[in-house]
Amino acid sequence: MTETKALTPVVKTVLVAASPDYAFEVFTTRLGDWWPLARYSVDGPKAKGVVLDCRHGGEVVETTGDGSREVWGTVLEWAPPDRLVLTWHPGQPADEATRVEVAFVAEGTSTRVTLTHTGWEGRGAGAAARASYDSGWVAVLERFVALAAGGSESGT
Repeated sequence: MTETKALTPVVKTVLVAASPDYAFEVFTTRLGDWWPLARYSVDGPKAKGVVLDCRHGGEVVETTGDGSREVWGTVLEWAPPDRLVLTWHPGQPADEATRVEVAFVAEGTSTRVTLTHTGWEGRGAGAAARASYDSGWVAVLERFVALAAGGSESGT
């Protein structure tokens, strides 16, 4: 019998020059404005958009170049402006989903956003997927930070 070794979570933390309410709003309702679809999507450069249905049970859905829908995940917990938890499986079967938790915590007039991505053991080639996301989340979150800070709504 083969033993599955637990893979450590991917944890990324960024500081956003905005209030938790605004950072949460940008992260969720404006996902398509900051997500780098050409690089991180099922349909690559042909992808038309991505949206998050902002509610418990809502889905993250990519619209592909031919207009079809690709479900990336489902909202497990919806607690604005503090926390969001999703299953995560872009381009993979739902039964291989990982889990992404995003926490928004006030830090002065800014917000510390911590993304924790777990559940790699349930994914075929979990170690390779984990390594890809470890670097990929950096590029993705940089775009989020830039957009959220651009609109600001900090406590000042």
